[in-house]
Amino acid sequence: MKKEDILKLVDHTLLVQEATWDEIRQILDDAMKYETASACIPASYVKQAAEYVEGKLPICTVIGFPNGYSATAVKVFETKDAVANGAEEIDMVINIGHLKDRRYQEIEDEIRQIHEACGGRILKVIIETCLLTDEEKIKMCGIVTDAGAEFIKTSTGFSTAGATLGDVKLMREHVGKGVKVKAAGGISSFDDAEEFVKAGADRLGTSRLIKIMKNTDRGTGDR
Repeated sequence: MKKEDILKLVDHTLLVQEATWDEIRQILDDAMKYETASACIPASYVKQAAEYVEGKLPICTVIGFPNGYSATAVKVFETKDAVANGAEEIDMVINIGHLKDRRYQEIEDEIRQIHEACGGRILKVIIETCLLTDEEKIKMCGIVTDAGAEFIKTSTGFSTAGATLGDVKLMREHVGKGVKVKAAGGISSFDDAEEFVKAGADRLGTSRLIKIMKNTDRGTGDR
């Protein structure tokens, strides 16, 4: 795959706690320059970011992030607020404890409510694969499908590990028709990215590929 084609699948991401507006603005500038799928940023910056990009770039944000154990009402409120501020894509974290407790209907109901709050915008459901068994990953593929979300996503990037090729293949095999897969966390090169796409990823959450492009543009190579 060409690098340009891979970049069109990337959610260029900055979600660290200490992110400043200057750093967020740089993410937005880079995402627009390299034509990524979106920029994924903290909810507190969504309104400012949406005004800054003036419709030239989809703004993505995260809900219940990174632990997922906020009450459903809180996640729904967060989602409505983000959408009102200009978010076009929402990445939510499931309640992993509820999954471990087999409270499957509650998880599905929460995803449905958040999806409704998205008002037609894209919802990606983060299941934090590094904390789950294969059985739980497969179960979440069915729940996300039944709840109507557009994507299932591997990871927050804030837990013990990020995406693996095996998890992406497993998710691709078990999600329903029309549900896409996002791989996030640990994608460190264009070769990595291409392997994830071949494994079944439709979207990639990373900031490293843009850094590689910028280094290449400066003539410093893939450092």
